[in-house]
Amino acid sequence: MKPYPTLSDALLACIRRYQYHRERSGLVALALRRLARVQHWVLSRLTSSDIDIQVRFGRNLRLPHPNGVVFHSHAVIGDDCMVMQQVTIGQLASGDLPVVGSGVYIGAGAKVLGPVKIGDGARIGANAVVLIDVPAGATAVGVPATIVLKKADKAL
Repeated sequence: MKPYPTLSDALLACIRRYQYHRERSGLVALALRRLARVQHWVLSRLTSSDIDIQVRFGRNLRLPHPNGVVFHSHAVIGDDCMVMQQVTIGQLASGDLPVVGSGVYIGAGAKVLGPVKIGDGARIGANAVVLIDVPAGATAVGVPATIVLKKADKAL
C-alpha cells in the first residue's frame, strides 16, 4: 500500500507538471500550465516555502520539512538529494548560482550561495553558509563553511 503523499511531494509534482506542459503548445497545455501555477501558489503558501516554478531538480528530491525552503529559479539540484527546513539555495548580489550534485544532504538552516558546486554525496551541516565548492563526498560546516572531512580520509 502506498503512503499518502505529503504537501512537499505535491509541491514538487506540480512543479514537474508545469515544466512538462511548458514545453507543449495548445490550449490544453496552456490550461494545465495555469492550473499548475495555481496549485504551486497554494502549496507554496501551505508549506511556507519559496521554490520557484522554474527550478531544475532531479528525481527523488526529498523535502521532509519544506517550511522556509528557498530555491532560486536557476539553481540546479541533482538526483536523490535531501534538503531540510529553512535552507536557501541562491545567488549572492549577482552572478552564477549553485549547482548541487546527486545524493547530497543539506542540513537545516544551511545557505548555499553564489557560483559554488556541491559534489555528489556531499553533506552540508546545519546552519552552514557555503560560499566555496564542496568536493564529492566531503562535509562542510560552519560560518563561513569549511571542509572538515572527506569520506576517503576516514580510512587514514
